[in-house]
Amino acid sequence: MITLKNVTLRRSAKVLLDGASVTLNPGEKVGLVGRNGAGKSSLFALLNGSLHEDQGEYYIPTQWRMGQVAQDMPETDQSATDFVVEGDTSLLAAQQEVTASEATEDYERMANAYMALQDAGAHDAPARAQALILGLGFKTTELTNPVNSFSGGWRMRLQLARALMCPSDLLLLDEPTNHLDLDALVWLEAWLKKYEGTMVVISHDREFLDAVTNVTLHIDAGKLVRYGGNYSKFEDMRAEQMALQQNAFAKQQDKIAHLQKFIARFKAKASKAKQAQSRVKALDRMEKIAPLLADADFTFEFKEPANLPNPMLSMTGVSFGYPPPEGSPAGTPPTVIVQNVSRSVLAGQRIGILGANGQGKSTLVKTVARDLQAIGGEVTEGKGLNIGYFAQQELDVLRPADTPLEHMIRLVKDMTAAGKIAGQATREQDLRSFLGTFNFGGDMVKQAVGSMSGGEKARLVLCMIVWQRPNLLLLDEPTNHLDLATREALAMALNEFEGTVMLVSHDRALLRSVCDEFWMVSRGGVAPFDGDLDDYQRYLLDEAKRQREAIKEASSAAAKAERKALAAAPVPAKTKPAPVGSLKRQLDDIEAQMAVLNTEGTALEAQLAKSTHPTEIADIGKRLKAVNDELQSLEEQWLTVSGKLEEHAA
Repeated sequence: MITLKNVTLRRSAKVLLDGASVTLNPGEKVGLVGRNGAGKSSLFALLNGSLHEDQGEYYIPTQWRMGQVAQDMPETDQSATDFVVEGDTSLLAAQQEVTASEATEDYERMANAYMALQDAGAHDAPARAQALILGLGFKTTELTNPVNSFSGGWRMRLQLARALMCPSDLLLLDEPTNHLDLDALVWLEAWLKKYEGTMVVISHDREFLDAVTNVTLHIDAGKLVRYGGNYSKFEDMRAEQMALQQNAFAKQQDKIAHLQKFIARFKAKASKAKQAQSRVKALDRMEKIAPLLADADFTFEFKEPANLPNPMLSMTGVSFGYPPPEGSPAGTPPTVIVQNVSRSVLAGQRIGILGANGQGKSTLVKTVARDLQAIGGEVTEGKGLNIGYFAQQELDVLRPADTPLEHMIRLVKDMTAAGKIAGQATREQDLRSFLGTFNFGGDMVKQAVGSMSGGEKARLVLCMIVWQRPNLLLLDEPTNHLDLATREALAMALNEFEGTVMLVSHDRALLRSVCDEFWMVSRGGVAPFDGDLDDYQRYLLDEAKRQREAIKEASSAAAKAERKALAAAPVPAKTKPAPVGSLKRQLDDIEAQMAVLNTEGTALEAQLAKSTHPTEIADIGKRLKAVNDELQSLEEQWLTVSGKLEEHAA
């Protein structure tokens, strides 16, 4: 088990843990929660050994293997499969030991190395790695692509797959859902539910925490408090504690007021001075219970839109996609993702946009937001349409060297030039005050945005959107960098918003609380989705299975076509095609050899499991490796000869 006893942990002068104590038992799935800056990541650093306690006692079993997601962006030409396979540190060490042992005459060392390689699961490692990669949303055709060919978000998915590949007794996951779509998130939940080790996860996705955790560890004011149950259970117990503590605090305030009143009345009187002094000491000794504030102490609201056109916009036969890349030859057609969409967006609608990864959700939103032009058809906007757009890459649009105040001043200038100022206060002091409502107070209004956290940047983008008084909100994954408190504030603000909302999100709690209807982007079209989010999760799992089977069939057909093409290749001069009878004899001969080798391989594996003599184990390991190599070569020959036979049959 993991134990912390009176642990104090500092980062520079800041005390993050102050006499904290907690016990985590083997096999528990722990959600670590607390405000941003409370010390969650620092506690992870203590658990993984990169930080050490300043005081107190910390214990973790020395034999425990640890898995965690590397935070650096991988830069390698390795294939996706090979990169993830290397996440299995036990297998990697076993492979290195086999190579090292074969360079010696130490048969006992070789024997142990081959046994360790078998125990590490070398025979099915690529298959295990590919199952993880596909589960996290990659296509079958991408399994051999170089890691460097993927974008940053996809490379971080590979880092996650690599961490899951690693055999571990303790798994540390810091915001594992940030780069995932809902389909990959559903798969990850299913995988983590089957994980048998101890897990500690930091996440701002309440439904994810509810699904995968059974213990909640709350870090607050330097203390760790353990709650039995998932996040929703923690919230219920926390609310009860807060109510009790507030009542105790109120009673104590009455007692303090009474003591202070007595002291004020009698401290100057000699006859009462002694009693007054004793009350001063009692007041000093009294433990003051700090009032607890709700975590969601940050709230905001969208201002009433200046007008509400109805419909907001109409789409007639619209196709969505991307224009040809720059430098493409003349006449290169655009890439169409979604086509022939005829739908209207009405005033007051709350639309959740669903769809598996790559189906075109963001493309649809970008086109409505005017970031992309429609490939075909007609988009008709209502008079006075004012769009507030939060894009997935919106944080990158912020200027790192500029301050929040400079962003707001530039926004005022841009909207004034466009004639879109609708009565908003535009003086610098007014902008400062408005930023303050989004927790940008004091010196933060003059802090460079580049030095801010992802959550602070996201909050600034929301601030700028709110100031514009939009009547149509287009939100594409707005919660990726928001903590739970700010997500709650966003949900409340969206529910009170009088305009229209179109939302793409993998945060199911936000989708459930905000949206009252769903659109499905799938198979090149857009249609209403009549079920709820639970129905959609089942649909995603079925759709992923369907796509994998379709890709498998396509790959099989391609391989067959390739064999057919090889068989039809021109025969070199002076060489006659082998007759059908000869090809059949070759095939029979290959199959016979494969049968013998398969039988030998099975026997060798049985011997390897029973043998105890080092030299014998080393010899068996070498022969088993040779058998497997020979089998692979024979399988390739079998495919070639089979292709030629199929050609003759055709």
